[in-house]
Amino acid sequence: MLEIRDLHSYYGEASVLRGLGLTVPEGKVIALLGRNGMGKTTMIRSIMGLRPPTVRKGSISFRGESLTGKSPNEIARLGIGLVPQGRRVFPSLTVCEHLDICPQRPALSGRRAWNRDRVFQLFRPLAERRGHHGQQLSGGERQMLAIARALMLNPDLILMDEPTEGLAPVMVKQVEEAVQTMRAEGISILLVEQNLLSALAVADLVHILEVGSIVFSGLPHELAANQPAMHRHLGV
Repeated sequence: MLEIRDLHSYYGEASVLRGLGLTVPEGKVIALLGRNGMGKTTMIRSIMGLRPPTVRKGSISFRGESLTGKSPNEIARLGIGLVPQGRRVFPSLTVCEHLDICPQRPALSGRRAWNRDRVFQLFRPLAERRGHHGQQLSGGERQMLAIARALMLNPDLILMDEPTEGLAPVMVKQVEEAVQTMRAEGISILLVEQNLLSALAVADLVHILEVGSIVFSGLPHELAANQPAMHRHLGV
């Protein structure tokens, strides 16, 4: 579905991604782990066409179509949703207004479309706060809203950048359950995380990014059993 080959991305003259390559298959959750500053968010921004960074070499394709040179709006309309780091919720808009501003694509044949009712079923606290403004929501509620907003696109692929960052354990569990629900719906997910246990709980395949390159790839149980790799690359 999503294929990245030999990707080199720069901030000015500083090289951040150095030949990164990975694939997100249909209906799978692919987790990308790594310490701060290793290029995880740079990869997400490169996929979505956000600037900076600048992609100088390599290719990014979605369902065989190149994303290079496309605007974030064009990329979203192809069926890629984004749950950005930091939630990026508008403080002056209500929950419902956040959901309504997202343009909806037709759902794939055989897949139920996402709408207000469905996202409120997935995130029941949002239903109770549908008239609340972004600035009135807790951190966990803002994260629910960021995910719900991405789902309103009816995406085929969702990019999630640190969705459990700063959340209490009960909210982390809700995010994990949402990821599992989306996978069951056939949505592919590229999950950028620093929460090792959360990533291992939901991922089908795990990669570790270090200094802009993949240094480990394996199944979740393979990483969990590889203490040297976790200590060397993740500091755990």
